Amino acid sequence: MPIPAGQPAPNLSVSTWVQGAATNLDQQRGNVVLIEVFQVNCPGCFFSAIPEAIKVHEHFAGQPVTVLGVATAFEDWDKNTVDNLQRLAETGEVIGETRRMLDRAGMLDDGRLRYRIPFPLAMDELDPVTGSPTREKALAAIRPQVPAFDTLPEAHQSQLIDRVTTYLKSREYAPATFDRYALHGTPSTILVDQRGSLRDITFGQVDDLAPTIQALLDE
Repeated sequence: MPIPAGQPAPNLSVSTWVQGAATNLDQQRGNVVLIEVFQVNCPGCFFSAIPEAIKVHEHFAGQPVTVLGVATAFEDWDKNTVDNLQRLAETGEVIGETRRMLDRAGMLDDGRLRYRIPFPLAMDELDPVTGSPTREKALAAIRPQVPAFDTLPEAHQSQLIDRVTTYLKSREYAPATFDRYALHGTPSTILVDQRGSLRDITFGQVDDLAPTIQALLDE
């Protein structure tokens, strides 16, 4: 189930921190926290989401604002790896579709970003998937994302169940933080207030987060 805004934000589950000191939300009370959830093989994450997170990190330097990057993987298991995240953190090198699209846009130098990611970076905990997906598992994945599912025509319900079951069969790993926050994809932006309450989750491009974060600081 999605976490309602205003409820305590659960801690992140990470396998390793590849940059910055290890931390978690229960250690960030008193700070507004921006969590940028991305995949290494996600061009849109690097076109907009990560640059915006960097702007927030720089704009609020010295203030009680923490920016964290969590790399996850719900597809392309061979590319969205901790090794590729480590390489990104250390050298700025990107891979796969990210490299192809950013290079086409003239945004890379020899396969490397022209900017450095300055905030802590972690890899989501990836748990191996065992067993075959059941109808109950498919419904558990659908209902949080489609609240009106039970009112849909039966044929539409069956199509959704079949589509999600096929996706679940393809999953080699279950990304713990991604699933815990019922995210729709990447990039996803999570905002947590100074009391540790979840305030917002946004999927896709988010522009100019500074006013929203300032409002949380002013509360």
